[in-house]
Amino acid sequence: MSDAETDPVRRAIRLDALEQLLRPLLPPVLAGHCRLANVTGNRLVYLVDSPVWKAKLRLAAPRLVDQAQSIGMTVTEVMVKTTLQPLHPAPAAGEPTAGISISASARAALQAALDSLDAPGNAGTPAKPGDSSSAARRPKR
Repeated sequence: MSDAETDPVRRAIRLDALEQLLRPLLPPVLAGHCRLANVTGNRLVYLVDSPVWKAKLRLAAPRLVDQAQSIGMTVTEVMVKTTLQPLHPAPAAGEPTAGISISASARAALQAALDSLDAPGNAGTPAKPGDSSSAARRPKR
């Protein structure tokens, strides 16, 4: 056996490198829901996060095998397993998360909308701009 097969760290690095190579070959909708777990002999073993994605990956398996063979791998089949664990760990507390970036004017408009909902005397119905009468805040019947 080679060092890459016996040393767990090297094996993990090798699997991660293979996953980086194979991920672009997956259909885009599947890429976020599956992860390469192992390569044993002529078999790619993938983990997915729900039975729906298991079925979709099994349907895409022949194409994935063809594409893997085209980059020099000697695989002939794909095995798919479902896991209950998250495939991509959530960021730790305090780490910045990738959010939606919005402009300053959009942020100000959203804040104004939130403030109008919290305004005293507002029964949850937004008033029309420029209309300060209580009739504008009454719900329609």
